[in-house]
Amino acid sequence: MARPKIALIGGGQIGGVLAQLCALRELGDVVLFDIVENMPQGKTLDIAEAAPVDGFDVSVTGTNDYKDIADSDVVIVTAGLPRKPGMSRDDLIGVNSKIMTSVAEGIRDNAPDAHVIIISNPLDAMVTLCQKVTGFPSNRVMGQAGVLDSARFQAFIAWELGVSVKDVNAMTLGGHGDTMVPLVRYASVNGIPVLELLEQKYGSAEKANEVMTAMVDRTKAAGGEVVKLLGNGSAFYSPASSAVAMAESILKDQKRVLPTCALLKGEFGIDGFYVGVPCVLGSGGVEKIIEFKLDATEQALMDNSVAAVKELVGSMGL
Repeated sequence: MARPKIALIGGGQIGGVLAQLCALRELGDVVLFDIVENMPQGKTLDIAEAAPVDGFDVSVTGTNDYKDIADSDVVIVTAGLPRKPGMSRDDLIGVNSKIMTSVAEGIRDNAPDAHVIIISNPLDAMVTLCQKVTGFPSNRVMGQAGVLDSARFQAFIAWELGVSVKDVNAMTLGGHGDTMVPLVRYASVNGIPVLELLEQKYGSAEKANEVMTAMVDRTKAAGGEVVKLLGNGSAFYSPASSAVAMAESILKDQKRVLPTCALLKGEFGIDGFYVGVPCVLGSGGVEKIIEFKLDATEQALMDNSVAAVKELVGSMGL
C-alpha cells in the first residue's frame, strides 16, 4: 500500500521542523516546497541522511516546483513572513495575503484532493483566504492555532502547580491573536478544576483568580514573548508540533478533539467565519465542530474575538 504524502509549503524554520517530525513519526513521504532555489533540497537532504540513525523509512525531498506536491494527502502551509519584535500578527496581513494567494493557487492546481492546514499569520484571515482561493470544501481547509495556544496555556498551568503537563487539560477558543479566549472554567488537572487547586495552594479565591489571570494574559501574549526573546523570527518548534498533531489525526483517522480554526455555520452564534473551536479531526478533515454552552462572560469574550477576525478578513475585501 502506498504511503500517505505530506507536502509542506514554506521551507523556513517551521517547515524544517515539520519535515523532521513527519519523518520521525513516519506519517508518510514528505515533500518540502520553497521558492528559494536549493534551500528545501538542502534541508531535506540533511534530514534524510539522519534516517539510518533515527530509523525512519519514508522519503524526504525538497522542491521549487508546485508540481511535486501532486497527490498529497495533507498540505501544511507555513509560507509567509514571521513576526519581528513589536509587530502583531495582524501587521503581516498585507504581504502574507499576497503570498497565501499564490500558495493557494499552487495547492488548488496540483493537489486538489488534499486536506490543508494553515499555520501562516494572521492565521484566521489566511485560512479564510486559502479556502476562498482553492474553492475546497471547508472541512478540508483549516488552521493551526488552538492546539498551540492551548498547549501554552496547559504548560503555564502545569509549571504553576508543579504537575505533569500530561495531566493538564485546557483549551483556548476564538481568533489567534490578542483576543483569544483561554477557557478558565474548563481548565482542569485530571478533571480537578485548576482554580480549585490554585485556591488550595494560595489559601484564597482572590489570589487564585489573580494567578489565573496572569496565566491567561501570558497565554495571549505567548507568541510575542518568544518573538521578543529570539529577536529575529518567531516560534517554530511548538507550532510545528501542533500542526503535526492535527495532520496525524487526519492521516490516521484518530478522531481527536483538537481546537482548530474551522469555518463556523451557526455554531457559537457565528456564521460564515473561520474561528478556533474544538473539532473532531479524522480522515474527513474537520468531521464535526463540538459546540457547548458558554456562560455570559465567555460568550462576550468570544464575540469580541470574532469581531477582531471579521475586521481582519474585511480588510482583505473577503
